Amino acid sequence: MALPDFLIAGVPKAGTTALHAALTGHPELFLSPVKEPKFFLSEGPPPRHGGPGDVQTYQEHVWRRGDYEALFAPAPAGARLGEATPFYLHDLAAHDRIKALVPEARIILLLRDPVDRAHSNWTHLWNAGLEPEADFLAACRAEPARVEAGWAQFWHYLGLGLYGRQLEHLYRHFPREQVLLLRYKELKDAPAATLDRVCAFIGVRTGVLKAIPKENVNRHVVEDNALNRVLRGLLRAGGNFGHHFPVPLRLAARGPLLTLLHRKKGARPVTTPAERAELLPHFATDIALLQDITGERFDDWLSVDRHARAQQTPPFQ
Repeated sequence: MALPDFLIAGVPKAGTTALHAALTGHPELFLSPVKEPKFFLSEGPPPRHGGPGDVQTYQEHVWRRGDYEALFAPAPAGARLGEATPFYLHDLAAHDRIKALVPEARIILLLRDPVDRAHSNWTHLWNAGLEPEADFLAACRAEPARVEAGWAQFWHYLGLGLYGRQLEHLYRHFPREQVLLLRYKELKDAPAATLDRVCAFIGVRTGVLKAIPKENVNRHVVEDNALNRVLRGLLRAGGNFGHHFPVPLRLAARGPLLTLLHRKKGARPVTTPAERAELLPHFATDIALLQDITGERFDDWLSVDRHARAQQTPPFQ
């Protein structure tokens, strides 16, 4: 039986892809070739409806146990097995499923300022042509209706950032020594030291991994103009109906549209003080809870003007 020894369980847009890519370079580790199998997000088949593009994403879920175990079957003898699905922290039911199947699994969490995380999440979907709202705050205000309509978790810009209550629930299922809590900025600013912490936590040699592959950086800007509105409309239509067509045909149709949509290069936008001022009250109580649970301070997340320090594109998203 091949099941993971560790999970990169959270959170989206906080460096989980970069961490996954870095760990694949360790000779004592084997990570699933599917970066986000999402196995623990459902008891059986995933839903068949949702927001733009959700049905196609659900088709990619590795939800059958045999298929999930097959992901780890090629691992060399003695390797520590892992996978990265950054929605596991947010999905409270996933905590129960993980506990039932792999109770000894080590759980790695990367946390990021929740407003910045939400904005990066919105930017990702906007640049993919799937987000219908050109205004970040308007998209956040639409979240309750989207959740009610069954849109997938990646659309939960605010909900994904309520780490305090999510971690509180996780700690009811797993002892703290099985959970490694990291910050996005630690992976960005001190990659070698952070990777050593991860390796020591998993139980493999340290000093092997030194850097984070910069393979997840997008340098394009999608403006809200007439041409882009047409392109985004076509991409959303493809997201809603593309699951009826074979994957190669979907990719062949989508590629030229994205190339044209991404024709303008530039630095990714960052959150503004006005955006932070509107959204911080949504997170303030949860950040206080997170501080109580962890004993760590997250005061820097509570500042409206903290982006005066660095208006730069992060090395990975």
